[in-house]
Amino acid sequence: MTERIARMKAYLENREHRKFRRKLTEEELSVILPQIRNRDLSYLQRHTLRLKLFLEAETPVLLPDTQVFGLRTIEYFPDIYSPEELEEIKKTHYVHEKGKVTNLSWAVETVLTEGLEGRRRRLLNGARADADFVRLASETIDIVEAFADRYAEKMQQSGFAEAAAALSRAIRTGAETMAEAFQVFRILHFGVWASDCYHNTVGRFDQWLLPFYRHDLEKGIETKESALEKIEDFFLSFNWDSDLYYSLAWGDNGQSLVLGGLLKDGKNGINELTEMALVAAREVRQIDPKINLRVDKNTPIALYELATELTKIGLGFPQYANDDVVVPCLEYWGYAPEDARNYAIAACWEFIVPENAMDIPNVNGVPMAEIVHQVITENLNNCDSLDELMEHVRAAIRTRAVSMASVFKNLHLEPAPLLSLLMGNCADEGRDISAGAKYNNIGFHGTGLSCAADQLAAVDSMIFRTGRISKERLLTGLAGNFENDKELKWLLRNEADKMGRDDTANAIGNRLLHFFADAVQDLKNERGGIVRAGTGSAMYYVWHSENLPATADGRGAGEFLPANFSPSLFLTKAGPLSVLLGFSPDALKRTSNGGPMTLELHDSVFRDEQSVGKVARLVQAYILAGGHQLQLNAVNAEKLRAAQREPEKHQDLIVRVWGWSGHFVELDKCYQDQVLSRVEYKEL
Repeated sequence: MTERIARMKAYLENREHRKFRRKLTEEELSVILPQIRNRDLSYLQRHTLRLKLFLEAETPVLLPDTQVFGLRTIEYFPDIYSPEELEEIKKTHYVHEKGKVTNLSWAVETVLTEGLEGRRRRLLNGARADADFVRLASETIDIVEAFADRYAEKMQQSGFAEAAAALSRAIRTGAETMAEAFQVFRILHFGVWASDCYHNTVGRFDQWLLPFYRHDLEKGIETKESALEKIEDFFLSFNWDSDLYYSLAWGDNGQSLVLGGLLKDGKNGINELTEMALVAAREVRQIDPKINLRVDKNTPIALYELATELTKIGLGFPQYANDDVVVPCLEYWGYAPEDARNYAIAACWEFIVPENAMDIPNVNGVPMAEIVHQVITENLNNCDSLDELMEHVRAAIRTRAVSMASVFKNLHLEPAPLLSLLMGNCADEGRDISAGAKYNNIGFHGTGLSCAADQLAAVDSMIFRTGRISKERLLTGLAGNFENDKELKWLLRNEADKMGRDDTANAIGNRLLHFFADAVQDLKNERGGIVRAGTGSAMYYVWHSENLPATADGRGAGEFLPANFSPSLFLTKAGPLSVLLGFSPDALKRTSNGGPMTLELHDSVFRDEQSVGKVARLVQAYILAGGHQLQLNAVNAEKLRAAQREPEKHQDLIVRVWGWSGHFVELDKCYQDQVLSRVEYKEL
């Protein structure tokens, strides 16, 4: 890390940049609100006007040392709807989250190369399916270019004449160098956030940057060392505004990038920037951008080792994605091979297709643990084998999936002209991305899978196969939350079969995933898209546990579920390799909407170079076994508890929460406690 980057990092971590923030005055709001909430205007007009007013109200600020300019100064800008109007919309439409276009990956290399005037040419020379969109999208280009010019003017006044001229040119006609690419990206990224499209991803970073990097090396503009410094500067830029990109906590903002992986033509995409980005992320040590590394059976162990060095410092990434599983799954769902090979990662871990998809991969969560609990309590007395019980589970999962899919109708999405301009063919076809794209699929998470599998495995191992407990005893214990039968709770937790340890439970987990895939296979949404099944949980691992009674795996009423595709929180007598092998079933090639196997490793596991190598081989083993996605946490429970007691002393402590990394002391206590409850492996 150079001295310049070290100064920037200190400035950021001391939060000195926040002194430039301000709230809109009551006078400003009195002018803005009547304009953007004028019901005589279409949503597209209101959205465009809102972006214009937002960017005009912004104050260009040049922070010290950085060469990637663009700091948000306005803390909050109002929505185009009043709360009452949004409630009116919800009465007749399905509104996902806030009704915004989110979680997309845009055509970064194409846009950076041709600039906004290139997008305007596409807009004016292409189909004019929606004349209002064409007119307002062109106006949006003017708005963003004017914003860039205001920054360029500030740069000119501050002595950055060359960079100022480059910005005004590159935003219009395209970037030529790494420095220009980063600055244009920053302005566009700023604009997309300002246009109220959140969870904005970075795409396949080492692929879209590669032409600019090689150009600069060839022309002598950059060396490898200076290029690394620019990448670190760029990575730091994602953290200037991350406190304002707030979902459930600071860090839950979707600024994720992807490294490595197959190219559209099937060739391997690992390049010199893949490794350079891992090094940059390790040196700046920030929660953004969140690193995802695409790997496969041919990935060299040296890359795993370099990635493990990043895991070691406690950021909770990189998150790994296995091309050998994910690409076939996307093709199974109907994505063209070139699109499947080009996949990126959404805000947390959902697999999305850049440029061509208006997928909503996190519509809802199918509560697998709850479904199995209901089946057991309602049907166990009438079943004499696991297969009989499983048929009831199959039917119940199907019923729940059909019911959930039926809600997805009359979809309301707010127009997004700027993001549309950055996507694949919206400019050419003269339509807003909110109206749909080549792919318009939705995704369901499957929450509490290991709890569901372990419940069935407990019934099988303790009742059907061994008779160690009776049906009556189990049902009575569940109804009373084990209060009068502590021995039963202990037996279910410690002696019953568990996914990640016992082959029978692993097989049950695989069957459940196949049931899930079967349940959604023929379902269609109103846009003709499919329903994608996945192993994620997002925040549902807390929500779906709160009102869930005691379950047959020994979990007490209200106790947490494991996050994502992870083992029981009270799994014993199973090492990390056993767990990883148990969570790599063949059903993943039908259920890879996203949702990583999450493993907690004690920070002492990374104590030396040899230990780092062991962790790298553990990751490689999971990929070779057929696991689809993996995230590792380097944690220390004692440090986490100390942070709960004295948060002011642990401001820089970072953990992986579910699909994102955040500062531990910034999390709600329920999420802190769930992280603390996870199994922590101290030996490999």
